[in-house]
Amino acid sequence: MSLLYHRPMSDARVEQFKQMVAEFPEAPMAHFSLGKAWLEQRKYAEAVQALESAVRLDPQYAAAMVSLGDAYIGAGETRKAREVLTRARDTALAQKHASLAEEIDERLSGLD
Repeated sequence: MSLLYHRPMSDARVEQFKQMVAEFPEAPMAHFSLGKAWLEQRKYAEAVQALESAVRLDPQYAAAMVSLGDAYIGAGETRKAREVLTRARDTALAQKHASLAEEIDERLSGLD
């Protein structure tokens, strides 16, 4: 598969998720999906904005916090990444998601 073929599909996904956010602005999953699509395209500023919205709408959304941490890392904002990933780990542990907490610990150790 060539890059030229792959790119429009990614853009179509972004457009689909933008539409979902427009239709369901209070749905954390819509913002999370858009943020993940931006993250895949390495558009970190856009990803941060969408993922911050997801976390604001659902402060216990550990997966969104992890992706937000990844977006901050991509944007070169290590301090913010560490803060949100630490919060994500605490949330994951409180929700008894030990494997997610371990995954977050790996990300955090990579920031040192």
